[in-house]
Amino acid sequence: MQILSGRRTRVLAATTATAGLVLVAACTSTGNGGSGSKTAAGGVELVKAGQLTTCTHLPYPPFQSEIDGKVQGFDVSMIDLVAKNLGVKQQILDTPFENFKTGAFLNSGECDLAAAGMTITAERKKNVDFSDPYFDATQALMVAKDSGITSLADAKAKKVKLGAQAQTTGEDYAKKQGFDPVSFESSDAVLNGLRTGQVKAVVIDYPVVQGWLKDKANAAYKVAGQINTGEQYGFTVKKGNTKLLAAVNKAIKDAKADGTYKKLYEKWIGPYSPSAASPAAS
Repeated sequence: MQILSGRRTRVLAATTATAGLVLVAACTSTGNGGSGSKTAAGGVELVKAGQLTTCTHLPYPPFQSEIDGKVQGFDVSMIDLVAKNLGVKQQILDTPFENFKTGAFLNSGECDLAAAGMTITAERKKNVDFSDPYFDATQALMVAKDSGITSLADAKAKKVKLGAQAQTTGEDYAKKQGFDPVSFESSDAVLNGLRTGQVKAVVIDYPVVQGWLKDKANAAYKVAGQINTGEQYGFTVKKGNTKLLAAVNKAIKDAKADGTYKKLYEKWIGPYSPSAASPAAS
């Protein structure tokens, strides 16, 4: 997930779920812009007329990343379903990850919601309202195949220098296990840190590692262990935005019921199991 210099954001204009997203070279504006009513289907109030504005943080494959000039991924496809139900198009703002924990861009009226592969936590619930869980996540330890590292406990015993993405639950978990992880500002930087020898192992969400290992360029690496931390992802809206939250939850529920969720899961994540669609809250 690439953090841009300063607090500038990129605007990524979106079409409907079937057509993907197109990059627009522009900075965000706090003005409302657009024309027509900012009230969408179901009485949902939007920050800009005719669009569902989504804050995310790029790249974070397989949830959101630029592929062939378009922003695509599991989160993008799920929020496209929400936008379709509201009768609008999705537009994405690429913003710093720390804003998702505080809800800053939601509170300032720059975004309607946030979708960034974000774990539901009690601390984050103080600042934002989470949707129903839409993805069960685990962490993974990734190392070079010839590293000799067999587990997180082994990495700790060998005093291996560990890397993690800043401001994430993976970093928090590593710290709780007694590590002093090297913090990287994006998932790309985490991978680069491993490749260049800045760290000998990394802890990050397992679906991200799955995506990396599909690339032949990463054939020298492996998963040394999966870590079940009981995490679940949720989308977020500004506190008290009950109508939009209901629309998001409806899209998640309908997608799981009609097979759309399974189709998107298999496209972006991998083999599907019914437990992936479990409605249980974290």
